[in-house]
Amino acid sequence: MLEVKGLNKTFGDLTAVDEVSFTIRPGEIMGLIGQNGAGKTTTFRIILDLLTADRGDVLWNGDIITNKVFNTVGYLPEERGLYPKVTIENQILYFAQLRGKKPKDIKPLIDDWLEKFQVKGKKTDKVKTLSKGNQQKVQLICTLIHQPKLIILDEPFSGLDPVNADLLEEGIKEAQANGACIIFSSHNMNNVEDLCDSLIMLRNGKQILHGSVKEIREQFGRTRLFLESDLTKEELLEFNGVTHVETTREGISIVHLRSTEDGKAIFNGATKHGYIPMFSQQPPTLEEIFKQMAGEKNE
Repeated sequence: MLEVKGLNKTFGDLTAVDEVSFTIRPGEIMGLIGQNGAGKTTTFRIILDLLTADRGDVLWNGDIITNKVFNTVGYLPEERGLYPKVTIENQILYFAQLRGKKPKDIKPLIDDWLEKFQVKGKKTDKVKTLSKGNQQKVQLICTLIHQPKLIILDEPFSGLDPVNADLLEEGIKEAQANGACIIFSSHNMNNVEDLCDSLIMLRNGKQILHGSVKEIREQFGRTRLFLESDLTKEELLEFNGVTHVETTREGISIVHLRSTEDGKAIFNGATKHGYIPMFSQQPPTLEEIFKQMAGEKNE
């Protein structure tokens, strides 16, 4: 179990991380979101002991993290950290050896891992011959092949197309099923919603949201209504609490409400003549919440 307690880190007059706290249990995935410069990478580097916190603790299974623990950590940095003139196989073996693994234990696994992530290239090819997406997949293999118990992924989906992003998701879920604690950052809120048991949002180093995706979305109320009925846009705008209405190409009305309660009158109005194909009242998406909270002025 990873416990982060009251982390604080300053660089001169800049407070990069300000009282950040969270817990990740075995088999859980936590998303760390926020704008560029919000403090995500600094938090990762403190956990990895690449930076020293001014205040706060990072505990692994109740104890301070030691060098021995780092052999059970997998870290994928945002910046690509591969050696371009080294072969794929030697690259994977090198990083595994840094984590205390012997080449004879890792070599037999490499073909299966390359196939699992559909790397386009032979293991004898040099890294520089691969596309950026395939280099990203090799770097991910280097992160996971030693079966880490704590996995930290900094923007792992960067540069991946939807097919390869799905392969990455499968790899993360497999590690989760094996009991790893996983934390990752992403600007793609769909990835966060699909994968995360919980999330934290940082703004200027401060922790401004923390909870499950469902809990956080519900905090903002079910103020988006998807409606397919005979009501026109003009009629919908006459209901109390309707701020604006959009219409999709498929003819579905997206009604934005001031509060959850405003949906009841619309439901009654839409169904007064009987059945309607669609009425779905939803909280804002995580992406909408991200834009709203990231755009708010500092208090």
